[in-house]
Amino acid sequence: MKALVYKGPGKKSWEEVPDPVIAKPTDVIVKMAATTICGTDLHILKGDVPEVEVGRILGHEGIGVITEIGSGVTQLAVGDRVILACVSSCGRCSYCRQGLYSHCLDPEGTSGIGWIFGYLINGTQAEYVRVPFAENSVYKIPESISDAEGILLSDILPTGFEIGIQYGQVKPGDVVAVIGAGPVGLSTVMTSALYGPAKVIAIDLDDSRLTRAHDFGATDTVNSGDADWREQVLALTDGLGVDVAIEAVGIPQTFTMATQIVRPGGNVANIGVHGKPVELALNELWIKNLNISMGLVNTNTLGMLLKLVEGHKLPAEKFVTHEFSFDQMLEAYEVFSNAGEHQALKVLIH
Repeated sequence: MKALVYKGPGKKSWEEVPDPVIAKPTDVIVKMAATTICGTDLHILKGDVPEVEVGRILGHEGIGVITEIGSGVTQLAVGDRVILACVSSCGRCSYCRQGLYSHCLDPEGTSGIGWIFGYLINGTQAEYVRVPFAENSVYKIPESISDAEGILLSDILPTGFEIGIQYGQVKPGDVVAVIGAGPVGLSTVMTSALYGPAKVIAIDLDDSRLTRAHDFGATDTVNSGDADWREQVLALTDGLGVDVAIEAVGIPQTFTMATQIVRPGGNVANIGVHGKPVELALNELWIKNLNISMGLVNTNTLGMLLKLVEGHKLPAEKFVTHEFSFDQMLEAYEVFSNAGEHQALKVLIH
């Protein structure tokens, strides 16, 4: 089969590799129908994630059809069309029993991390994938859901909803600010509607992304390149700040921005993956009674979000702006790596 292989910092190749095989009774093999590229894949290619070994197949999102099942699999069958969750779960350990799948104690013996596709084991940017703990880590999907809709459920919709909206404790009537109008930020904007905020303010440097944010449910937008951006945000509240500030970029400046616009007693939810330490001005923030949250997605809401997508309550297909075939994998990376130039959100590779 062919797959996208990490060759070291700055290097990748779409090349022939051995087909995956069943290794454990709880495994299945999936023939991939569609996959996509995540910002995390770009971090890996930059060398920001040194745990990823040279030779690793990248990718942690996908849809496919089961072609083989392990002897311990009873709830899935050859021919089932499934979504692969970006987080793998044994379903038995103490963390999985809490729904904290992101810290599963036994995905492939990694002891404490549920994200393993494209990180600690071979991932989904390939023609075939071995899926461990399949009965807890894939979701059967109806034929009415397209690849463009289903691919968003692997990672970014659950990430935006769980780590942004749920961890941020969004409530009906809240004013919510989302800093960063990329794919994960826009998934946060879209899923915020499930909890009924009064206003959702999208904040970004890119006017085209801000224009698009309205299509995903933002009531207001602010360009953070404006000198008075903070005053603009405060003017959309009662002057005291937003109830929930959600950071969806992953750089120190945007996290600091979130702390600057949240009201006393409010919540700051960090989604962005940070590659550098962030200075926290506790000398200024302690007196504001803030809650600060962060985390790796659990995908424990994937099944619920799947029902909402099926019921056309979440127009997930809006995220896909470019489509490629598997043999155009390198071209897809070029477009996604230069998303601003190409006006790209998610690329569908199928």
